[in-house]
Amino acid sequence: MIKVCSFCGNNNFSEKEVQYTYKHDDNILIVDNVPCEQCEYCGEQYFKAKVLKKIEEEFNQIYFHGKRTKKEIKVPVEKYVEL
Repeated sequence: MIKVCSFCGNNNFSEKEVQYTYKHDDNILIVDNVPCEQCEYCGEQYFKAKVLKKIEEEFNQIYFHGKRTKKEIKVPVEKYVEL
């Protein structure tokens, strides 16, 4: 898929399954085992458009159509200036 890393210029990649975080406004979806190509030097990740489109569709099903998820977690949020 990728010939050269646009971040570091390396041309060696590995196929990986990673955790992907999709955020829109204040809503977040975390998806495990997402396929990507990852730069072996800097770790930059590249995803196929169809993979990202599927995640976006799932996000919409959950947040706009009430689809239930397999798991939910509570995430604390802080403002940096208040730390």
